Amino acid sequence: MYASATKATRRAWIGLAILALPTLLLSLDVSVLYLALPQLSADLGASSTEQLWILDIYSFLLAGFLVTMGTLGDRIGRRRLLLIGGAAFGVASVVAAYSTSAEMLIASRALLGVAGATLMPSTMALIRNMFPDPKQMGQAIAIWFACFMSGMTIGPLVGGALLEHFWWGSAFLLGIPVMVLLLVLGPVVLPEYRDAAAGRLDLASVGLSLAAILPVIYGLKGIARDGLGTAAVAAVVAGLVFGALFVRRQRTLEHPLLDLRLFANGTFSTALSTMWFGGLVMAGVSLVSAMYLQLVEGFSPLTAGLWLIPQNLAMIAGFQIAPRLAQRFRTSRVIASGLTVSAAGFALMAAVPAENGLRWLVAGLVLAAAGMSLPMALTANIVMGATPPEKAGSGAAVMETSGEFGIAVGIATLGSLATFVYRDRLEDGLPADLPGNIAAAMHESLAVAVTATGRADLLDVARSAFTSGLNTVSAVGAAIFLTLAALCLVVLRRADQPAPTPAGATAAEAEAADRVPVTADH
Repeated sequence: MYASATKATRRAWIGLAILALPTLLLSLDVSVLYLALPQLSADLGASSTEQLWILDIYSFLLAGFLVTMGTLGDRIGRRRLLLIGGAAFGVASVVAAYSTSAEMLIASRALLGVAGATLMPSTMALIRNMFPDPKQMGQAIAIWFACFMSGMTIGPLVGGALLEHFWWGSAFLLGIPVMVLLLVLGPVVLPEYRDAAAGRLDLASVGLSLAAILPVIYGLKGIARDGLGTAAVAAVVAGLVFGALFVRRQRTLEHPLLDLRLFANGTFSTALSTMWFGGLVMAGVSLVSAMYLQLVEGFSPLTAGLWLIPQNLAMIAGFQIAPRLAQRFRTSRVIASGLTVSAAGFALMAAVPAENGLRWLVAGLVLAAAGMSLPMALTANIVMGATPPEKAGSGAAVMETSGEFGIAVGIATLGSLATFVYRDRLEDGLPADLPGNIAAAMHESLAVAVTATGRADLLDVARSAFTSGLNTVSAVGAAIFLTLAALCLVVLRRADQPAPTPAGATAAEAEAADRVPVTADH
């Protein structure tokens, strides 16, 4: 058990409110950009390739630098890294807002990605250190997740209002007052934590981690967009090779960039896997659902985004309920129950009809999101609780990198599955005498089919085929979640204990770890 498992002070709860600021901003920034993209592309003359880089460069570098920044925070101090990242994010936001070319905007988005990689693990690691009591840590993590989802929820509303009255750059300036508050109040209310025995940062490991993560993310995004192309597959293979070299090097270092002993803890690994598969399914299903709302129901992007708000609200409510349920029932059972509820939501979506399916879709999404909020909040608590305090930055970075990979893999695999089913069902429904150019356009995608033909009968066939793809992806999601529920019931029983032992340490070593390696400057 943890020697430092004392109740958090009032200052810690005020500090949590400050940590919520960058979390809210990062999620808001993502949702706003999609609305601003058409306007900024027209003003800057961005090509289709440049538009993709404007969207993708942020997530590429965010995912690539998470592990490095999480470990760097353990070494130089998590508060210090958070404030440095906040200042960099504010500067990059101004540059992005006043960009005069697509290239300038891409460069500023790249800097935003690197800065964002300092914010995410730093906030979660500080929560781990500020709330040593497992129950309070669970409540704090639930609030953190709720703030993230709140940004996703209000993003379309705030972004729509800004873009209606101001120029597209105003969307990027949202971050300025948030970062000013963080820089002013952070040093006052946030304590500093660092690992006094962390050793020097191994630059070779940093290079190998980037060489492993960036090509894999790039390749997965390419597969999701264009299918199994040679360049995309080669990028994934190259990333996996560098990943193997990275793992090999970590095993030989006295002070590795990533402590692989974390994964030796079965509870840590299972909780992390649950988050990874959960992100994979939710990302893939959400992508296909958003396309359904626009292409089958015919909604505008803004209206489609508004129809996705109910699931975000359900998830926010679930985050707040999860810690309370875990105090009354076994954590493993709460997690398994949440996954089962999500599976029921996906099963409902697997039955969405080709016509008048909006109510089925929204109800299924709300049920899936509400159920998923329970394992998201509780497995994050398990991962951080199973991480030694001095390794909190690394643990948070691993968790968030896993989430980025889960999203990328989910979009690539489930998005491709939906496309495969669409084309297969379309083949059976199109008339044999259809002109070749029209048939080819319809096989490309439903979006192309909508613009290539005005024939109602053909569009009905295409929309029905696309709905079949949604049904199939949802059914796969239900099966994955039911499997995860059974796995969590068996493996996560250790999480039912009030305070898990850190990975790779005995109880006595855990107590010593709490006392010695971490320095806290208040």
